[in-house]
Amino acid sequence: MLFRDLKQQYQVLKTGIDKAIPDVAVSGAYIMGPQVKELEKQLAVYVGTKHCISCASGTDALTLALKAWGIKQGDAVFVPDFTFFSSAEAVSLEGATPVFVDVDRETFNIDPADLENKIEATIQKRKLTPKVIIAVDLFGLPANYPAIRKIADNHGLLILEDGAQSFGSAVNGKRSCSFGDISTTSFFPSKPLGCYGDGGACFTDNDEWAALMDSYRMHGKGSSKYENVRIGMNSRLDTIQASILQIKLKAFAGELAAVNKAVAEYTTRLANIVETPVVPSGFLSSWAQYTIKMNNKTERDGLQAYLKRQGIPSMVYYPTPIHRQIAYRDSRLPESDCPVAGRLCDTVLSLPMHPYISSEEIDGVCNAIKNFLHQRKELNGVGTPINSINK
Repeated sequence: MLFRDLKQQYQVLKTGIDKAIPDVAVSGAYIMGPQVKELEKQLAVYVGTKHCISCASGTDALTLALKAWGIKQGDAVFVPDFTFFSSAEAVSLEGATPVFVDVDRETFNIDPADLENKIEATIQKRKLTPKVIIAVDLFGLPANYPAIRKIADNHGLLILEDGAQSFGSAVNGKRSCSFGDISTTSFFPSKPLGCYGDGGACFTDNDEWAALMDSYRMHGKGSSKYENVRIGMNSRLDTIQASILQIKLKAFAGELAAVNKAVAEYTTRLANIVETPVVPSGFLSSWAQYTIKMNNKTERDGLQAYLKRQGIPSMVYYPTPIHRQIAYRDSRLPESDCPVAGRLCDTVLSLPMHPYISSEEIDGVCNAIKNFLHQRKELNGVGTPINSINK
């Protein structure tokens, strides 16, 4: 069993991919070939934005957005404490200061109430100027953008949607990567829409920001390749990756439906056994991960070890809140009080999830979880009611 079966995906899409890659090789247009521009148009239409600017990675996409806004030293950027490191790393690389915000334990996404508190505290201290909210759509579920937008507008802040894990998800029919003033995504192979290497994209309706990001991604170019009007970076999506993404985009709707079917099977089988993911009314997740919660770290780690012995892969996303990472340990950052993030790092476990997982494989995972908890209950002589988990 594979955690995310990219090998099976290739077998399903093999005919198209095996034609697309040699076509690029024959053309010789390996960098910024016509497939790149075609893909950008297709992605913009799919998401529902005016512009799509592709780049070399999801992290670079965040960087391009921050550069377009001129984020710099002395600026505060509000980042959820429970997410992948790059969401904060991009802020620090621009010289700005990440201010870590706690998350909602049900959705794993940034907590609007704590966001408001952290913004107010930053304003009162007068050491940093609040500029941007980075709202991460964790595990495929969009953040609470209606609440976040209200807070952003009240304080005159920009929203950067980090949709690295949420391509294809939606809120009331509006697709992810369209909720931010600028939105970004990643095409890392294991993402909902992934290529065969690194890749990313930015989305916006703003003409000026789109032009700036297009310039920054190619060494700050001006009207021509060899006119450099600003200090930029080298961050282009290569043509082979674009051609692969075009094939995958055609199959994406079917894969998204298959993933949601698998999720329903997981949730039905694990009901009242462990705490399963929550999807609010009106939300659609693209399920980059299917993440359960256990009672405590000992139980979580024990279950992961047990699953490994059964040949079942699992992952902990994420074992450490960002503010506790070594890279930030000695930094002079605002005090971080994110108890939910810390608790989640000790209790979450992501299970195998992809469009090609079978019902038999799901049964095997769920039965293993039940067996582990039954053995643990017998060993301890007592069980913990499911409705008490993480309360």
